Amino acid sequence: MVAVDAEQITMLREVLSTTGWLERTREFGRALRVTSRTPGGLLLVGTPAGDPWHLAAHLDDESRLGDAPGLAPTLVRWKPPADAPAHLRIGLDRLEAARRGETLFVVAEEDAPVPLLERVDDARRTGASILALEGGDRELRGLAHEVLTVPPDEVLMSFDGAQHLVSAAAGQEPARTPRGIRHRLAKLLDAVSGPVVD
Repeated sequence: MVAVDAEQITMLREVLSTTGWLERTREFGRALRVTSRTPGGLLLVGTPAGDPWHLAAHLDDESRLGDAPGLAPTLVRWKPPADAPAHLRIGLDRLEAARRGETLFVVAEEDAPVPLLERVDDARRTGASILALEGGDRELRGLAHEVLTVPPDEVLMSFDGAQHLVSAAAGQEPARTPRGIRHRLAKLLDAVSGPVVD
């Protein structure tokens, strides 16, 4: 199944290579990775119409494969069954406990209901980072720090396709710039002695 998803993502990237969608999903995925550093602190919630199971599974895979524990999502559900395993029994009350250092990622293809918007607003006020993958919800967009909008009439990108690309982008290790002691010493030497001239 992972190989099929990887092939689908590769084909999707080829089709979208000149549309701007790759850049937007990559930027949003990076924002998700950067804000989601606390293990258990990525709160993933959908709407009453559906929990984002598929995206949760992909983020969990990316977390494990990319050694990024902050990407392992806590799936927050509207009506978790009492007999579900502990990790699938997390209800909306978890959003009320959201705090600074945590990320609330809202996935809403249709407009988010008022109770969700209220909880998102409360989480934002307590310092949580708010990210939204949405289908045109202006109110949700106004509450989020980072947003990726997939309009319902978009012909090149489906909402499901955006979720695949975002999770793949979040799993990619960002390019690192040297920050160690040698790099700092080299910068100091350049500043004191000037650049080397051949």
